[in-house]
Amino acid sequence: MKILLVNAPHPAIGSRIPDDHLPPLGLLAVGGPLLDAGHQVQLLDAEFGPLSEEEILARTVAYGPDAILYGHSGSTSAHPIISRLSRAAAGALPEAWVLYGGVFPTYHWRDILQEEPHIDVIVRGEGEETAVRLLAALEAGEPLRTVPGLAYREHGAPAATVPAAVIKDLDAYRIGWELIDFRRYSYWGGKRAVVVQFSRGCPHLCNYCGQRGFWTKWRHRDPKKFAAELAWLHREHGVEVINFADENPTSSKKVWREFLEALIAENVKLILVGSTRADDIVRDADILHLYRKAGWTRFLLGMENTDEATLSLIKKGGTTTEDREAIRLLREHGILSMATWVAGFEEETDRDYWRGLRQLLSYDPDQLQALYVTPHRWTPYFRLAKDRTVIQLDRSRWDYKHQVLATRHMPPWRVLLWVKFIEAAVQLRPKALWRTFLQRDARLRQSMRWYTEMGRRVFAFEVKNFFLRDRRVEDGPMLADFWGAPQDAEENSMVRVGLRREPLPVVPG
Repeated sequence: MKILLVNAPHPAIGSRIPDDHLPPLGLLAVGGPLLDAGHQVQLLDAEFGPLSEEEILARTVAYGPDAILYGHSGSTSAHPIISRLSRAAAGALPEAWVLYGGVFPTYHWRDILQEEPHIDVIVRGEGEETAVRLLAALEAGEPLRTVPGLAYREHGAPAATVPAAVIKDLDAYRIGWELIDFRRYSYWGGKRAVVVQFSRGCPHLCNYCGQRGFWTKWRHRDPKKFAAELAWLHREHGVEVINFADENPTSSKKVWREFLEALIAENVKLILVGSTRADDIVRDADILHLYRKAGWTRFLLGMENTDEATLSLIKKGGTTTEDREAIRLLREHGILSMATWVAGFEEETDRDYWRGLRQLLSYDPDQLQALYVTPHRWTPYFRLAKDRTVIQLDRSRWDYKHQVLATRHMPPWRVLLWVKFIEAAVQLRPKALWRTFLQRDARLRQSMRWYTEMGRRVFAFEVKNFFLRDRRVEDGPMLADFWGAPQDAEENSMVRVGLRREPLPVVPG
């Protein structure tokens, strides 16, 4: 079949502000197996430009696909534009199958199939095996009930087959790197870059995380094969920066050390950036020299908050002591730390924000990423927040960079002032300025300058949007009324047993 993979342009600040763009790993991960199954596959990456919706439709029609597959890493906030794009494509190409995959449609399949008749099938959970089996069934005219991990319409009503099994061997499916022109993708200030995954999932139980249940179980690539692939990307395609999309790549110290040693043995000069937990950094104090030698330049530490009671509420599982120690250890080994700090888990007061600022300053991170709590219906945290008031009805703003829930103690403008003040105080303190402009390590100095420039532009963009473009409501619905009832009973999108090959029962919507 002739298949078009569409990466929709995303309105989020992180997509529009940087001059750099990274390739859509999720679509490439599905594209590789589809190519190997004999299909003709093309990627339309509309982030470049970004392309207008009219241009995307024109290019889609010109390609003339048998099936159009939409997906986006910014799954919830990307849904509105994917909805419009898929509706237009279905109208222009009524014979083409319209397929949709990602985190948001995995859980909201009932709503989407009820409200958007132009979408034919939703892929739930990991897409590599499911997409191949789905396209084979469509091509052969076989019933979709034989394919695990799908949602579609049965007798006109939304229905789903049983969940697919998690992929046990992540090396069994390759990334479709041939679908992109590596010269177009960059990060870290114009350096050629890609996104990769060493592992999927996370063994920890943070109750707000929208990714953990999607992947169901923590698994990893073969360390040596993965290191060889990164070396190949550098040698054959000139890739300089590797951005890890893993939620927690360092979960197993033994496996992670194998990867670091394998990459060091490849002897390639790479810049590695990604996310991990502070307690893993503390655990690995004796091998952090290997991190640096392998090329690690920055870790985003998902600390989320500086208040012990809040960390307990969200079941983070870490401690403020470990957070401070992780930052100290990374600096000792020449690796930048980016602390995430999330406003709104609880309804903070001025005193809470002031205390949070003082604690962040005592942590002394190199960089700070301030976010707003954004509850997802399939997470346990959603049940805790279900009676809070929604002030942001535009779902494209549910991207972690906009306040979406009201707080009883202060209006949104005051929350914004506190968040921006905290960002400015952390990033403009003398230590941070010295590291940005005067530190001796040129590699870290360039990294700090690039991030500072991005932060300056994002800061101005957020403030301007808040007052001129964003629309909030004062008397919005409660969270559960806005999104629907909690789905935490369905948090795991896949099962851990082997795939069943016999016909499967259909779950009514």
